[in-house]
Amino acid sequence: MREYLRELLRRRDLMLHLVFSGLKAQHKNSFLGYFWWLLDPMLNVLIYYFVVVIVFQRARGQDYGVYLVIGMMVWRWLVSTVNTASKSIVQQAGIISQVNLPKAQFPIGSVITQFINFGFGLIIIALFLLFFRVVPGPELCWLPFIVCVQLLFMFALALPTAFISVFIRDVDTLISHLTRLWFFGSPVIWYADMIPERGQWLLAINPMAHLLKAYRNVFLYHGEPNVAVLLLLAGASCAVIVTGVFLYCRFEHKIIKAL
Repeated sequence: MREYLRELLRRRDLMLHLVFSGLKAQHKNSFLGYFWWLLDPMLNVLIYYFVVVIVFQRARGQDYGVYLVIGMMVWRWLVSTVNTASKSIVQQAGIISQVNLPKAQFPIGSVITQFINFGFGLIIIALFLLFFRVVPGPELCWLPFIVCVQLLFMFALALPTAFISVFIRDVDTLISHLTRLWFFGSPVIWYADMIPERGQWLLAINPMAHLLKAYRNVFLYHGEPNVAVLLLLAGASCAVIVTGVFLYCRFEHKIIKAL
């Protein structure tokens, strides 16, 4: 496994190629090009804002726009990472069959690509903060820590997802349904206190609920994140990452045969 990690580092040039090619491929044939990096998430937020605020009138206070955009941008990072990671190895079957390289590079590259995309999501959040005149406090210094925890969580999701997708091609379809269920089961567009007391345990075991709360605390509510919970999530993610890398190291030959 140590040699496998060294090989990953030696192939960092390929990693950079995967990241930049993934960024270029997203909107290369569109009329607006890279402007969609900002426009697409903005439109997504505006649609949900229209449905919740204008149609159903379920917003509480004027800061719901900021509450919503934080939830949507954080969730967008998760779902885009899972979706691209699940296809990352299968789509590169031609390269993999010709060149001997660590297969874990492909889901890792997809995570880094979506991490860069999340940077544009932070720009959208900043625009909404300005529009709604919400000024974050010094607690915003916790933001890099929260982002790092979620980044580890993204690696923990991407590595096993990409691995399983090689052997079970139906995982793509299953993931789309599971992420949709996860979306509506997480306080992305609704408030956490809307869940009755007897159902609060569902939020307690939902990692995204804790991440969303942490982001909203530092951006919107002038509060600190729950560091103990985030450290627990980071530790669990690291354990999954180590296990995932071991699986790639141990079963690389089976991945090639399955492709």
